[in-house]
Amino acid sequence: MSLTPEDPAQGVGKKQRGMPLAVYMLGLSLFAMGTSEFLIVGVLPKIADDLNVSIPTAGTLISAFAVGVLVGAPPLGVLTLRWPPRTTLLVCQSIFVASIAFGLLVPGYGALLAARAISGVAYAGFWAAASATAVTLVSSDRTAKALSIVVTGLSLAMVAGGPAGTLIGDHAGWRAGFWAVAALTALTAIVVRFTLPGADDNQGAPRELSNELRAMARPRLWVAYGSTLLTTGAYMVSFSYMGSLLTDTGGLSDSWVPAVLALFGIGAFVGLTIGGRTSDRHPFPTLYVGVIGTIVISVALALLADHLAVTIPLVFLLGLTGFLVNPAVLARVFSIAGDAPTLAGATNVSAFQLGITIAPLLGGLTIGADFGLASVGWVGAAFAVASLVTVLTDARLHRRATGSAADIPAQTASAVQSS
Repeated sequence: MSLTPEDPAQGVGKKQRGMPLAVYMLGLSLFAMGTSEFLIVGVLPKIADDLNVSIPTAGTLISAFAVGVLVGAPPLGVLTLRWPPRTTLLVCQSIFVASIAFGLLVPGYGALLAARAISGVAYAGFWAAASATAVTLVSSDRTAKALSIVVTGLSLAMVAGGPAGTLIGDHAGWRAGFWAVAALTALTAIVVRFTLPGADDNQGAPRELSNELRAMARPRLWVAYGSTLLTTGAYMVSFSYMGSLLTDTGGLSDSWVPAVLALFGIGAFVGLTIGGRTSDRHPFPTLYVGVIGTIVISVALALLADHLAVTIPLVFLLGLTGFLVNPAVLARVFSIAGDAPTLAGATNVSAFQLGITIAPLLGGLTIGADFGLASVGWVGAAFAVASLVTVLTDARLHRRATGSAADIPAQTASAVQSS
């Protein structure tokens, strides 16, 4: 069977039918590093007070990390294009740990701001390399499942790592939470080093920038990036304001907010588990179910936010449908650009981050325009409707390219083409 653009990435290491331990370690590493993105929200007032800056000024520390992730992944992907995957992963983790240490040890707000930007770039580089590496460690019919395990680290960072780090910061000072992130990242780097023993030995042909750039010129790839951005924004806008929505609109006691938000995390884990099992064989049906479900749930949140008995189950369902699509949108990128995965995967990380960044901003605009907190549900529904358009477009282009039904696995379509 010949390798086509619709075939999953082929590359480093010996592929296994089962799920290698290294894939789980990549997910754990992403959890450690991703916690840094969400931890800072809970300790921002303490940072502002300690560094003698205003809350808005301290808030630029959040933006610096986000910008680092957004703009850093593609250039870093090009820079490390010909590096062994394990080397790329370890260098990114080392830079991440060093940048945290720099920001914590060097006095002043400027040093911390620079450290946040650098750590964002390193985080983006690791995320992109981890995704590309994971798909090379498994057989082609388990690509989405491997990617779901890796991205589980990010979802756990959002719903568990951030709150846990904030708790550490509350009891031991805001720096302690970041030291914990650095220590866990260093530990996972050691584990990654020894669970990828053969990743540098069997890489195949060296990757060329010209091949990567040609892959980036495929229109279908940019449609897939649109799906990544929009599906991420669809759940992120409501999740970002969920605490306020539950308390100010729904009347929930503050003490119960963490427990309800934990339901989102449980739903996300369930969604990733299901999506990881269904996306390899049926990527487009998985996307349809997740996107349409997110539309319905977002509209329900907008209309029924003042009814806690309804809103609380909706929090769980939003996590489920929102993360159900993640393995599929990840796998679509590697399916379309599997012959040149480095830059394509790095750009997909930027698409994720763009969705995480702009959706809350748009939600804030509707709240600021006096449409109420529940209006974020309408924003989420709009993102999901737009993502349905990109998914339908992707399915149509896929059928045109392969001459197959949209839910036929990529490797099957490739085999038909080769025969």
